[in-house]
Amino acid sequence: MGKRILAIGGDGIGPEVLESGIQVLQLIDQIYNIDLEFELDDIGGISWDKHGTFCTNKTIEKAKASDAILVGAVGGPKWDKLNIKGPPENQDGLMKLRKELDAFLGIRPALSYRGLQNQVPLKKRLFENADILILREMTSGVMFSQPRGTKNIDGIRYAFDTAAYNEIEIRRFVREGFELARKRKKKICSIDKANVMESYKLWRKVVDEVSNDYKDIELTHYYADNCAFQFVMNPSNFDVMLGCNFLGDLFSDLAAIISGGLGLLPSACLCGSTNFPVKGIYEPVHGSAPDIMNLGKANPIGMILSISMMFYYSFNRKDISKIIDHSVKTIINKGHVTRDLNGHLSTQDVTKKILDQIKLCH
Repeated sequence: MGKRILAIGGDGIGPEVLESGIQVLQLIDQIYNIDLEFELDDIGGISWDKHGTFCTNKTIEKAKASDAILVGAVGGPKWDKLNIKGPPENQDGLMKLRKELDAFLGIRPALSYRGLQNQVPLKKRLFENADILILREMTSGVMFSQPRGTKNIDGIRYAFDTAAYNEIEIRRFVREGFELARKRKKKICSIDKANVMESYKLWRKVVDEVSNDYKDIELTHYYADNCAFQFVMNPSNFDVMLGCNFLGDLFSDLAAIISGGLGLLPSACLCGSTNFPVKGIYEPVHGSAPDIMNLGKANPIGMILSISMMFYYSFNRKDISKIIDHSVKTIINKGHVTRDLNGHLSTQDVTKKILDQIKLCH
């Protein structure tokens, strides 16, 4: 039975890295006869320009009918100042897609590459063995909670947001974190600000409750500010990290420090348990970078590693995921990288190197 992929280029360099990803998918399909089906669509600024919305209802229907969704990048300065009425997800096509699919589990891995260790502004001994999985809750919290808005009171401008979670939202996310930790080093940390915020007090309480079912997992609680300090001081000390929508966003970008750059980082946003093949939204962590679009400078590695995650979580082909990961690591360690990593290769050059390496692994 074939696998249906909704492929969304988006904005800026998004279509360029998506093209690299599709080349990898086509080669994998050719080698392993998976019978992949692709359908192209738009999201983000390009969708706004065409349809007056960042994500159409038709796109959501297509996503629900797909086995996986692959996204290049969305957004850019052109659309940043638009004031859209309605809930927060109306402001962002990806947020709307995540909310509609209930894609609550964000997974963002980061690891150290031998070939890029000179790029990292830390002492080598602190990060050379780092392999971290940052989990971000994706459909609740301050990014989605109401009320929010702006007011003018007596000539003074006010702006406000709401940071709210219920225990069901926290529990399902945290449980998946412990399940993933059990498959790794049996070590997990939870990031919060329970010393000052009520939502984080509940967060910490629920994490402790869930941990009672996972006595084999070592749990550590960190206040967010201390966690950032400890992470920079010794990233190799961390394994699975749990964060709410807001803190997970911050720490997943911070984790790029151990890899060498944002262009390397993949992500998955899953609609259910990782114990079974599950629908997911897959995208590189980097932004749309409109300043380098169509110049052949975009780094395709984050996209290609996102495809590896797709095979791992949505298609239950861990063998293919392993081959993609190995191929990417090999070309990185040989110095075959784009300019953002102080290399000299173009987007297509790096893509071809990875394609050739995949062929060698077959």
